[in-house]
Amino acid sequence: MTKTDKQENTELLEKSIDHLEATGFENIKADVEGYETPKSYLRKGSDNKITPDIVAIKNGRKYFFEISVKSAKPRLLKTKWLFLDTISRMNSDSFRIITTKGHYKFTEDMLDDINLTNKVPIKI
Repeated sequence: MTKTDKQENTELLEKSIDHLEATGFENIKADVEGYETPKSYLRKGSDNKITPDIVAIKNGRKYFFEISVKSAKPRLLKTKWLFLDTISRMNSDSFRIITTKGHYKFTEDMLDDINLTNKVPIKI
């Protein structure tokens, strides 16, 4: 999610964290009050910071999670997803997308646009 989307969808973010805790994820870091903020990456050549929505560990493996909601800035979202996917593959981590009812089609179209068709969104 982009920064403005996070302010509007904190409920969905908290629901996603609850889902991850229920499925066995530990050491959860999230960009929401009450949790430690995940590491941010500074985009070279600009002042944009890329912060994953949720970072968690399961069975010793690190997972990056992005919450997918319809956004007014899809290009920024695509850049963020590609970056997180690349970082996760470089470090043998995993990158997953979480979405909810009403945002499935948007998420599928975004993944098709950036050629991440191997990613299956987690539907909550």
